[in-house]
Amino acid sequence: MGDASEIKQPQVELQTSEHEELLNLIDTLRSHGISQYIDLPQLIVCGDQSSGKSSVLEAISGLRFPTKDNLCTRFATELILRRGPSTKVTITIHPDDERSEQESEKLSQFESPSDSLDDFADIVKSAERAMGLDNSAKVFSKDVLRVELCGANQPNLTLVDLPGIFWAGDKSQSDDDAQLVQSMVKSYMEKSRSIILAVISAKSDLAMQVITKLAREIDPAGLRTLGIITKPDLLHEGSDSEANFVKLAKNENIAFKLGWHVLKNRDYDTKDTSRAERDDSERNFFSGRVWSSALPKSQLGVNNLRPRLSRVLLGQILTELPNLVRDVENELQSCKDRLQALGGPRSTILEQRTYLLSASQTFVDLMKDAVGGNYSDAFFGNSDSDAGYDKRLRAVAQCMLSDFADQMRRRGHAQKIVEESVEPIPISSNPKVISKDEFLDTVLLRMRRSRGCELPGLFNPAIVGDLFFEQSKPWHHILNDTEEKLVSAAKTATATVIEHACDSTTADAVMRHIVRPNMETILLKLHEKVEEVLRPHTRGHPITFNHYFIDNLQKMRHQESRRVMAGKIKQFFSANPDAEDEVDRRVVNASFDSLDLLDTLLTETEADMELFACKEATNAMQAYYKVAMKSVIDSFGVYAIEECLLKELPNLFKPQSIMALEDGLVTRIAGESEESLIEREDLTKKLKVLEKTMTTLRRMKGFKGSGAKVKNGSHQDSKANESGADDSADDSADDSADDPGDDSGTDESDSEMLLRLSQPRCRTRRSMDA
Repeated sequence: MGDASEIKQPQVELQTSEHEELLNLIDTLRSHGISQYIDLPQLIVCGDQSSGKSSVLEAISGLRFPTKDNLCTRFATELILRRGPSTKVTITIHPDDERSEQESEKLSQFESPSDSLDDFADIVKSAERAMGLDNSAKVFSKDVLRVELCGANQPNLTLVDLPGIFWAGDKSQSDDDAQLVQSMVKSYMEKSRSIILAVISAKSDLAMQVITKLAREIDPAGLRTLGIITKPDLLHEGSDSEANFVKLAKNENIAFKLGWHVLKNRDYDTKDTSRAERDDSERNFFSGRVWSSALPKSQLGVNNLRPRLSRVLLGQILTELPNLVRDVENELQSCKDRLQALGGPRSTILEQRTYLLSASQTFVDLMKDAVGGNYSDAFFGNSDSDAGYDKRLRAVAQCMLSDFADQMRRRGHAQKIVEESVEPIPISSNPKVISKDEFLDTVLLRMRRSRGCELPGLFNPAIVGDLFFEQSKPWHHILNDTEEKLVSAAKTATATVIEHACDSTTADAVMRHIVRPNMETILLKLHEKVEEVLRPHTRGHPITFNHYFIDNLQKMRHQESRRVMAGKIKQFFSANPDAEDEVDRRVVNASFDSLDLLDTLLTETEADMELFACKEATNAMQAYYKVAMKSVIDSFGVYAIEECLLKELPNLFKPQSIMALEDGLVTRIAGESEESLIEREDLTKKLKVLEKTMTTLRRMKGFKGSGAKVKNGSHQDSKANESGADDSADDSADDSADDPGDDSGTDESDSEMLLRLSQPRCRTRRSMDA
């Protein structure tokens, strides 16, 4: 928690013309209607009903908002305040998106009955009637009233006033109205670029005011919430309630990073006083009560609130501007891509066939890129995301085939033959681990049951095939499993490309009438090829002309001979095998009979001819297994997956097939649905808004100079505004070095340009506390 002096938030030195230009930029974007697609930086005023929101706006702007007992704001109001030489007010209505075209046009043509500020209450009531709020059937509206007020004493500020939250209906407002208001307020609060001005009344118990609960739920860290306490004059001086609200204002109860502010507004008896009288009354109140001693002056009164809100809003704009431009660029590209996928109107056969031809060419190009590993098109997106990876079919296939090869090497054999080991052999291991002696016993049994006319010490060649077929049994499952995964990946990529190339309704029809039938043909050939790759390794006779088989066989014989000879040499040089610590005298004296050694090495290594044949058959099986495994890995990847699947995918929806379609089928596939007509209309409207927004943002290129500077420090510290003097020389030097006045010869995107322009106006310096 901590006291008020510990609250840190941006302090912005305002240079009026540039500050106003930034605010005007955001307001212009809002007037384009971009806020229905992209969130804009804004201050939103929210609170419970009768919390004093309208009085806060009156204090800031000087406008007299109409109020009724038990019912206040009935729609969102954008209040745009600008400093200017003459006083002027402009009132417009921005219709809700759910309004019909006729209703929207009527509301957009709303004309204010008066331009006088004295008649503002009547102007608002006229707007209410235009929105249909002049009868009991409709209490609240989602339309937005836009009030632009220019005057010599106005701050450069934009706020959005929202209806007050209430939880229970009565005869003037129903429970459904309560839900509508809650939904509207929460939707504004959930926008990440909105600064929440949470207004609470000191007249009511804090626990009963839900706005602070909502603010903490939506902005749990309190990074973009500023609390405003109203009606402090209704607290008894010296009471516990007053002490609790002072504690709240000091950020010791509910902590917001932007802190708290306290206002005393007009009450019923002083409702007709002038703006100057209202401000004098506020100053006198704070000077005579505990507030002036407990809180910094910068937290009290409307005269300190106006510049404070301006600084907060400007800081938010400077922070969000680069990301805002990037969002507009991304939405603009996405909108263009979607319109391209929808194509033009398709009422005739020629238009429908032309659309399918264009879509099929897009499909072929993107599918070839996906299969070929060329991911430069924006369609492929970011490889870090799952969606982007799924589109990169070549990458997916390569990874799956690498995993397949690894599976074949590690788990392709049914049994793992090991030399004798003192360790227990796991029974449930995969592959099953078996000792060589135990395996040779099974080979011996097979040989005896498969004996032909071969001489002693030889074996029936068919035994090698039997052993190999048994050892390679897991191959069938591994190949089929990998085939299923690759087919699934291919279907996912294909569907994604189709959805990109066509509108949703046409995409479903293309998949149903063209792609899926063609895919079935491809998958049938693929499965036949996989079976063909496996067939020689499941039955028949093992056949290979690869010299690698002989190399493997000789290597195994060599290893076996080396093992046996090593044992004989060890036995030959052991004078007393039972004496473990006795040094062999023949080695020490270097005296032995070389002929004896030669006879020992030449002695028959295996007297049991059947066992010798078993070892030879086992060696042949293992040597052939290695050759066959390499062949299957390559054949599956090249002849099955590459030739029968990947290379055929671009042919699923090719332009040549479109020309052969009957007219009736073309209409069933590409005939435009009502949904497509509506989507094209909405996208066209959105594109115009985005393009107008991008044009406005590009004008920022002429926005030069040092701009507003942001410094970290305590906004509650009354001396904060004096801390910039010591750094004026440094800031001046920095501004000179960073001056973007000459941008000739540069080549940068709009977002990069705006990022460069916004940064010089936002400089940070650690506070005295840091």
